[in-house]
Amino acid sequence: MGAFDPKILIDKITALPVELMAEVEQFVDQVREREQDRALARAAAAASVPAFAAVWNNPEDDAYDAL
Repeated sequence: MGAFDPKILIDKITALPVELMAEVEQFVDQVREREQDRALARAAAAASVPAFAAVWNNPEDDAYDAL
């Protein structure tokens, strides 16, 4: 994929009929919401690492680390 030019995207969107612009806007909102959900999940996973470190990192489970 080449360099992204936001102006080209904006030009394409503004050339659409109003009804399709509304559809594009809904799609963009869905993509943004999905990314926010993913960011929240990543943050929650990162925040849980210290809490689970004692459970995950113990001598009894060292054998599983080699798998």
